[in-house]
Amino acid sequence: MTYFTLSLTLLFVLIPLLLAYYLKLGIEKDILVATARSVIQLLIVGYLLQFIFDQDSPIFMMLMVGLIIFAATHNARKKGINYKGITWKLILTYTTIELLTQAILIGLNITPATPQYVIPISGMVVGNAMVLSILFLNRLTSEVEDKQDEIELILSLGGSTKQAIHRQLLTSIKASTVPTIEKQKTMGLVQLPGMMSGQIIAGADPIQAVQFQLLILFILLTTAILTSIMLGFLSYPTLFTEQMQLKQTFK
Repeated sequence: MTYFTLSLTLLFVLIPLLLAYYLKLGIEKDILVATARSVIQLLIVGYLLQFIFDQDSPIFMMLMVGLIIFAATHNARKKGINYKGITWKLILTYTTIELLTQAILIGLNITPATPQYVIPISGMVVGNAMVLSILFLNRLTSEVEDKQDEIELILSLGGSTKQAIHRQLLTSIKASTVPTIEKQKTMGLVQLPGMMSGQIIAGADPIQAVQFQLLILFILLTTAILTSIMLGFLSYPTLFTEQMQLKQTFK
């Protein structure tokens, strides 16, 4: 694909833009900003990755992975303002999942320790963990706000903070992982995954593309479960005071 043919794809932006303007939806500015940011950010990342691939240096590779984790943390922490120390909790969660994933892939010789494999897979892993953490934090906040009386009743009867929030915690973990599980159930029937489609378009053997896609699906399933569980058990204690009372933020 040339830059000229790429520019022709802006027709897919023009169509929703015109419809939004005609129907007075008020989202024309958002469409333009989203388009401009995606073009600029992806081109910058593309040139950056080209440089890193050419250098083939583990230092540049680790710096890129660190940048991915930093960007994901910066975006997700906005949803966890009610949770003390949410920044380091997100960093710890993302880093743990990243290290576990790469340890299995590289340690078992499933993929080589090269930037071409480590960086794209890290992006998918951390990106998915970021989305899951946002879903989890939103759901846990909502559950706590809706069940304040129940939580405080358990505490007043002598229950621990873990017992008081146990049901809300499990509900939030389950709710945040459901989209990933349901999406995996229909994979290949309702849609062809992005990675698989990209490989096929690039000329890869469809069976090989399926194998790599299955690898990613299994990784993302682990990511979904670990993200919600780790973040949940790291975050719930911060909802209570030292006197084992629900913080005023949620009252």
